Parts: sequence; structure tokens; C-alpha cells
Amino acid sequence: MTLTADAGAADAASRGAPRETVYRPAAAVDLRATVGMLRRGPGDPTMVFDGPVIWRTLRTPLGPAALALRARGDEIIATAWGDGAEHALDSVPELCGANDDPTGFDPSHHPLIADVARRSVGIRLARTGVVFDALACAIIEQKVTGLEAFRAWRQLVTKFGERAPGPTPRPMYTAPTAAQWRRIPSWDWHRVAVQPPQSKTVVRAAERAESVSRALLAAPTGEERDRVLTSLPGVGIWTSAETRIRALGDPDAVSVGDYHLAHQVGYALTGHRTDDGGMLELLAPWAGHRQRVIRLIFASRVSEPRRGPRLSPEDHRSR
Repeated sequence: MTLTADAGAADAASRGAPRETVYRPAAAVDLRATVGMLRRGPGDPTMVFDGPVIWRTLRTPLGPAALALRARGDEIIATAWGDGAEHALDSVPELCGANDDPTGFDPSHHPLIADVARRSVGIRLARTGVVFDALACAIIEQKVTGLEAFRAWRQLVTKFGERAPGPTPRPMYTAPTAAQWRRIPSWDWHRVAVQPPQSKTVVRAAERAESVSRALLAAPTGEERDRVLTSLPGVGIWTSAETRIRALGDPDAVSVGDYHLAHQVGYALTGHRTDDGGMLELLAPWAGHRQRVIRLIFASRVSEPRRGPRLSPEDHRSR
């Protein structure tokens, strides 16, 4: 892979002008399928799809940044704005799956997986490296519908995050810092229908954000990563897996306990529903790459026909 920056980039950043990088990945990358999976609903204030361009906000040690990614042939053009522009550009390779290693993955165990793998060579596993953002998002998504979680994420980030720089297609915001999450008043959590167990879990996790991030990034195996995350009160294996998927691009993470996932995996691989235990048995031949198989199942668009109404959101704010 090759990453090159334009001349005079530091001076340009200091003037508020954009910085641009051309990233040449070693393997094909489908931007929408790779980076786009990080978006938390169509109203996500941290990520916007604008035609062929994917916009993403970042909170960096140097300040906020906005990053725009677009494909041009075999290249990815990355443009960044803000005090954190350089840091944002440095994140592009991992964001586009540069560290995703498919060695040992054998799609031939199932004809559907083999077919989708052949047709979807550009699907990579994105790694943000930003542990607490992924963890906070996953905690908010506990025990609620996606619609409820996405709305709460959008409202909290917009109110307590920082406005992103640059000509974003609509107002965008960086996620709050751990310190800012800790200071969110109880009534604001209540207003966006995040229940006390989840809001308290976010606040407690924010108190240990730096140490947990260091430990997770250093943990070499899925078992050790789960041990780090589930040491936090209120964080179980589902939340751990969701965090590992987004922050680390973990190729083996499986969100056990998900409301829909086991049914979807079972139907795709056998034509019938299954439970968590059955899902783990079906995925066992791909140990080490189970998240990769799940992503291919999503890409196949094979899903069980709906037999009833969608699960309706509940309003807990009067409780």
C-alpha cells in the first residue's frame, strides 16, 4: 500500500485549508461496504453519505477533524479539514481495512459464502482505533431497537459533541470526549429515552476510558479483549463484540445475544432460524474469521421473510 500527501500540507492545515492524501491499497476496497458499516443510522451526525463521498468526523489529540473519502479507480482520495486533519489522514489505511488479514479464511465451507466472497472482494474490516466511541455507541444500543438507539446517539452527539470543521454536506459533529459523556445530566439521558442502566454504564466506562482503551488495544486475542471490556459493570459479551467490531476490525467477533443475528445467520446457512448456540455451531468452521462470514452474509442480502410487524420502540421516559 502507498500513502502520499501533498506538498506544503502543514502550512495548508494551519491556514484552515484542506489537506489531501491519495491512498493506494494493496487490495480492492469497497468504501461503502467497508467504511460505511460504521454509520449509526441515516441521521448519524458523525458520518454522512454524500453520493460517492463518505464523510466522517474524528476527535483527535490535536482537535476535531472532518474526513471525506472517495474512490478513484484503484485509489482512495482522502481530504481532511480542521486542527486534527493530519491525524485524520493517518487513520485512512486502517479505516479502509489495511490491517485486515484474511489469511486462513476458507469460504468453500458453504456455497453461499463462497459465492459472496467471490463477488464481494472489496469488503474489508474497518478499524477505527477509537475504543470509547465504539463502546459508548454499543452501550446505548443495548436492549433497544436500532431506531431508538440511532436517535439517542444523534441527539446526544449533536448536543454534547463539537461541530466538525470543513464544508460538510450537512452540519456534522464529533462524538463527545469521555469527560463530556461523564458530565451529561441525568435529564438529558432521560429526554432521549436512554434508560438509567445504560446511561450509568456509559458514565462508569467513561471514568476508565483511557485505561480500558490501552488495555483493549494491547490485548492479542478475542478472549482477552472480552475480558477487558466485560470487566466494566454493565458491559457483557454482546457489547464487547460490537465494540471489537468497530474499534478493532476484529475478524472473529460475534455479537451473541443480538435480537436478529442468530436468526439471520441460521436462515442464510441452513434456510431455517437458529438460536445463539446454533449460530456458533454453524460459524465454527470459520473460527478466527466469524465476523468476516457474518459480513458476507449481510452482503448476500439473504434474509428470512418477515412473518409479523417490526418490534415497536417503547417510550420509557414516563417511567
